[in-house]
Amino acid sequence: MLLQINDINVGYGGVEALKGVSLEIHEGQTVTLIGANGAGKTTLINTVSGLNAPRSGEIWFGGQRIDGLQPHEIAHLGVRQVPEGRKIFQTLTVMENLLIGSYTHGNPAKIEPNLKRIFQLFPVLRERRNLRGGSLSGGEQQMLAVGRALMASPKLLMMDEPTLGLSPLMCRRVGEIVEEIHQTGIGILLVEQNARMALKLASQGFVLQTGEIIRKGEAKDLAQDEYLKQTYLT
Repeated sequence: MLLQINDINVGYGGVEALKGVSLEIHEGQTVTLIGANGAGKTTLINTVSGLNAPRSGEIWFGGQRIDGLQPHEIAHLGVRQVPEGRKIFQTLTVMENLLIGSYTHGNPAKIEPNLKRIFQLFPVLRERRNLRGGSLSGGEQQMLAVGRALMASPKLLMMDEPTLGLSPLMCRRVGEIVEEIHQTGIGILLVEQNARMALKLASQGFVLQTGEIIRKGEAKDLAQDEYLKQTYLT
């Protein structure tokens, strides 16, 4: 088991954001978490990253319990997040953004091979490597955010709304990117409002509604669920 979340509860003040959530990801597996705005999707991945502390429950990664660890400690174990809104460093160059991503693995020997792989995946980043991140288009910035995360040689990549604000053409490209990353053996937790696309990319799916998992199972079965069709797939 790569990631195991057991019955976690997370709150902000008196508000319960996650209520008894459990979720599993095996090594090399793509799992999607779908739900409406405010369902708790970002709260969940921020909790895995150590940015939120659960009030109860456990989170295990690679056989090690990680709830209670600091975010940098979790990152060093191989958990990387592509945040909603990309959050690249706008004033730094593309190359500088990528090199920052390599910091957590602490192995200089991995930098060149990782750069080569990322430039193969995103040729446009090679072409724009000396430009400031803020000068890129929205789709290019999303590629940079993914590339920055891949520079860390992650075991688990958590992608938070990667198609948000992108054109239909770029959304399709993001889907292709997720498939290509999956082929490398990296585990993926895909948090996405585009449920139709997400269920096509994943083998397993979880549906989060007001902080609770209301459906889970094989993605192909969830895609045929009548309630989900009416609520998320119209």
